[in-house]
Amino acid sequence: MHLFEPLRVGPLTLPNRLVMAPLTRCRAKQPGNVPHELNATYYAQRASAGLIVSEATQVCPEGQGYLWTPGMHTPEQGKGWRLVTDAVHAAGGRIHAQLWHVGRISHRSLQPGNAAPVSASDLRSAGTCFALDADGKPARVQCDQPRALSEAEIPGVIAQFGKAAQIAKDAGFDGVQVHGANGYLPDQFMSSVVNQRQDAWGGDPVRRVRFLMECVHACAQVWGADRVGVRLSPGSGNDGDTVDTQWREQHLEAARQLGQAGVAYIDLVNYQWAYGKPGFDDAFLRDYRAIYRGAVMVSGGLTHEHASQLVATGLCDAAVFGRAFIANPDLPMRFLRNLPLATGDEATYYGGAERGYTDYARAE
Repeated sequence: MHLFEPLRVGPLTLPNRLVMAPLTRCRAKQPGNVPHELNATYYAQRASAGLIVSEATQVCPEGQGYLWTPGMHTPEQGKGWRLVTDAVHAAGGRIHAQLWHVGRISHRSLQPGNAAPVSASDLRSAGTCFALDADGKPARVQCDQPRALSEAEIPGVIAQFGKAAQIAKDAGFDGVQVHGANGYLPDQFMSSVVNQRQDAWGGDPVRRVRFLMECVHACAQVWGADRVGVRLSPGSGNDGDTVDTQWREQHLEAARQLGQAGVAYIDLVNYQWAYGKPGFDDAFLRDYRAIYRGAVMVSGGLTHEHASQLVATGLCDAAVFGRAFIANPDLPMRFLRNLPLATGDEATYYGGAERGYTDYARAE
């Protein structure tokens, strides 16, 4: 296999195996966190990707952890996303919506009624989110103390994923991806560090993956499992100062259950690669592929050469690129012709308008 060989993912045939990662850019129209024409232009410019996965999109107001990120829970947001999907399809592309609930990675200033964020347990994150500081200015701020979801509340949160999946379907997407990575809410439930519950939603790998699986099933009821993907980050270190020593066992259990559910693909994020560290290794990928028979995608600091090697050796079916797609809207063509890559302006990654968003030139 090679990067420019077509790949079947559910009912979709991807023309290449270069997937555009979900990239938070904080450019939704305000008020209302509504996608608009500028977002449509940005995504359409990148339609040569085998598959585009939209930026993370909160399924409910409580699911927001960053300023100016788009939602998937109001009619206005659905109409805004229709601008995006129509533009991508007109340019010959395919796009999935990434559905997101940040859980404890949030701040009261982003929550309805300035309420506390929710999580699997009441363990506070040591990380930051992008919210309003004490002076009311946008800034990286310490995540607020969360409260644990009650058993009675959890089905309502899961239902929000199903409602968002329906809005995405009505908006013309080709499928959805459940965001189960990066230390957000499904990942909080999967973590043996963060999830300190002893009820039906915690205590062992089977029960800790239940929240993720229920969200997946809610989306599959709308789309069918073959149009649902999942993003996970095994061993990502998103649990704070304490390392989750059970991450391998946990993620292989997730692979088993997701395989039984028949999801179209799983994107495994290896953040350690992006920082020059080993991360999960080839042996883990081989074990994962032995359990999960759907399409496996890999992301996290990949180069053209590394991606080609992973696909050629069968360790994954597709390679997912993030920052490279920001500065190179024609990334597949650049790889195909071995052209040099442009470098993105990190100062414009989050927030703003056209600059650093839709003004990167094509190589042609």
